Amino acid sequence: MKNKQLFIRIATVIVSALVILAAYGFVAGGSTIFKGKMEGETLKARVIRVTDVNSKSVNGESEIVTVTFKAQVLGGERRGKTVNVIQEIDKSYAFSPRQVEQNDKILVESYSQDGQTYFYFGDYVRITPLIWLLAIFCVLIIVFSRMQGLKTIISLGFTCVSVFCVLIPAILNGHNIYLWSILVSVYITVMTLCIISGYNQKALCAGIGCICGVMCSGLVVLVTDKFLNMTGLLEEESIYLYQLYPDNPIDLKAIIFAMIIIGALGAVMDVSMSISSSLFELKTKSPEIKPSELMKSGFTIGRDMLGTMANTLVLAYIGSSLTSVLLLVSYNANLGQVINKEMIIAEILQALAGSMGMLLTLPLTSAICAVIYYKKEVRENASR
Repeated sequence: MKNKQLFIRIATVIVSALVILAAYGFVAGGSTIFKGKMEGETLKARVIRVTDVNSKSVNGESEIVTVTFKAQVLGGERRGKTVNVIQEIDKSYAFSPRQVEQNDKILVESYSQDGQTYFYFGDYVRITPLIWLLAIFCVLIIVFSRMQGLKTIISLGFTCVSVFCVLIPAILNGHNIYLWSILVSVYITVMTLCIISGYNQKALCAGIGCICGVMCSGLVVLVTDKFLNMTGLLEEESIYLYQLYPDNPIDLKAIIFAMIIIGALGAVMDVSMSISSSLFELKTKSPEIKPSELMKSGFTIGRDMLGTMANTLVLAYIGSSLTSVLLLVSYNANLGQVINKEMIIAEILQALAGSMGMLLTLPLTSAICAVIYYKKEVRENASR
């Protein structure tokens, strides 16, 4: 039995990977996404030593510090070579990067002019500490959850890959954003539940309930869009995104739709799986329980979950936009003007649509569990 389950899980991982590859080939085939479009190179390097530091005043108002240093390239065709790099620091800015020091790992930008290649300081390498933090996170999950933790890591990896390698290329290459955001949501739901829970009644009920709940959130967005007069221009980046392809501009309102259902997916999946698992356990311990009573139990369990899960969504959205909210409040004394900003409306819509999706997931999953678990019992009794 264990060998069979292991085989099924391995097959699920292989199929999930093949689906990602096929989808990526369809939505991003022949494009230059993630292949870089900037002139010059971006090199990872390590500072060997600082050779010179000069400072000068500009118009008597700001001080420009020019740092010249040698750095060893750590990757690419120039790996192992030593290059002369320049870092310019404008002291008039409160958040200017600090002066480089020996053994700092940095990113170096290069460009060519008149047959000469020049290297300038780009930024400090920040991804390495994050990789270590991610490694610690993965180790802790495996230590505390063992095999279940490993399955969680695998499903999380596929989730991230599906967003970055399927949904984002689909959006940038002009595919239907509504369709692909739904397809990616369905893929994440099915893949996650199959890898973590396996092919069973619990996963089936949770999957159907989750997909229905997410579709309800999407429907709320589509309906309310008619009344909110949204344009999709939430922030400065939205303008740049709209101007990226002048001949076939990206549908910014569709971006809001994708943003909301992808953002709500995790919480809705959590609710549906919790309800499905709880009712499965209840049905196992009390086989004589009626479908109507099982559904009522699902409603009772769901009421206790809803408050905390709704808080999770609302606080997550508020936390992610706290800087923007603070800036808007500081420049707008009128609370009504602040709330009426499209960016704030979008955040509120995210929280409300996600919470409504969770709310509708509770009765839907409970009803689905009552029907499927009852049919399972009928089939088992008939086989006896």
